[in-house]
Amino acid sequence: MKERKAILPIAAWCAYDSGCASFSIIVTTFIFSTYFTTSVAKNSIIGTYQWANAAALAGLIIAITAPLFGAISDYAGQHKRWLGFFTLVSIVSTGLLWFAYPDTKSVYLTLTLVVIGTVGYEIAQVFYNTFLSILAPPNYIGRISGWGWGCGYLGGIVALTLALFAFVKFNWLGLDTKTAEQIRICGPYVAIWYFTFALPLFIFVPETPIKNANIKLAFKEGSKKWLATLKILPKEKNIFIYLAAHMIYTDGLNTLFAFGGIYAAGTYGLNFEQVLLFGITMNIAAGIGAMSLAWLDDWLGAKETLIISLICLFVLGIPILFLHDKYLFWICALFLCLFVGPVQSASRSLMVHLVADKETSGEMFGLYALSGRISAFIGPWLLGALTLLFNSQRVGMASILFFFVAGILLLAFVKKPNCI
Repeated sequence: MKERKAILPIAAWCAYDSGCASFSIIVTTFIFSTYFTTSVAKNSIIGTYQWANAAALAGLIIAITAPLFGAISDYAGQHKRWLGFFTLVSIVSTGLLWFAYPDTKSVYLTLTLVVIGTVGYEIAQVFYNTFLSILAPPNYIGRISGWGWGCGYLGGIVALTLALFAFVKFNWLGLDTKTAEQIRICGPYVAIWYFTFALPLFIFVPETPIKNANIKLAFKEGSKKWLATLKILPKEKNIFIYLAAHMIYTDGLNTLFAFGGIYAAGTYGLNFEQVLLFGITMNIAAGIGAMSLAWLDDWLGAKETLIISLICLFVLGIPILFLHDKYLFWICALFLCLFVGPVQSASRSLMVHLVADKETSGEMFGLYALSGRISAFIGPWLLGALTLLFNSQRVGMASILFFFVAGILLLAFVKKPNCI
């Protein structure tokens, strides 16, 4: 009975990943990013540049606010309540994408909603990740982290597949294609999907205790604590080096996610249906990688899993820049995505192992989010600028590989904690 009670919160925690994954795959990566650059913006080049600027702005906001909210929640407690608030912010703004009409007049509305949705989604992850150290036994952190990412990819695959067949390809609801209703409906669809799969976490996962119910005092003391931590962080060399490495390679990974569908459509000529099929197969590969290599994290170590996976991303990323046949590109991208999930999963589990003091888990994962976002404007901005300067998406995408190399070099200096 005790085992069943322990499994249920973990399953609910993994289910949340299945819900929020619909936002990243449908809004950020494939459907709405491609729809914006091809139908809302003036042209694909300007659209890529505008989308990149929006991603950069969201990254900057997240970098500033995520660690602050993490510190505040550690002081106030009730991490689940904070998670619920930011989840709701993302869900509501995503639902409003129904009003992103295929007209240049909708450019700023669409970008504003995407920025708000992204900020809500990413800050929610700060509180979501803190529950890993609470729910997972120490010797299962890598596997449960991998299972969570695997459930996320599975949820993304199913959500994207339904969107492809129900709306884009067969238009089962008979929506008006002249105003792109079959595409715009994906906003409310994601909002419903996200809410449905997030709900079990709020029912079955126990809330962290209330520490201070006075929200004003929590903001004041949490802010002080955050500033104090920021000052002493350089003295914590091991965590500091890891966060620097995470900052760099995650910038490359986030940029790859944000512009994968755009690149497939613009450079290899994939249409909407093909982009969605591309997204489905890529997520299948990433999900297989996340789940099948989860054991490697607990056996070999999170650091080693990270380095191996990043090397594979770099090696497989090179031919993608030079191939011209879209089917060869597709095959190469499939193998590349096998190592995307392990990078994400091992990054999270390594952070759990590095942070010994669970009382500051929110703050530490705020720093983790900060490291993943503080330079997040650089990757999209650089890709957008190079794309515009050289009038080539290939040149823009090439910038991602440098982030992987720099991350690998810094990870080499991270010392493994005693527990792994």
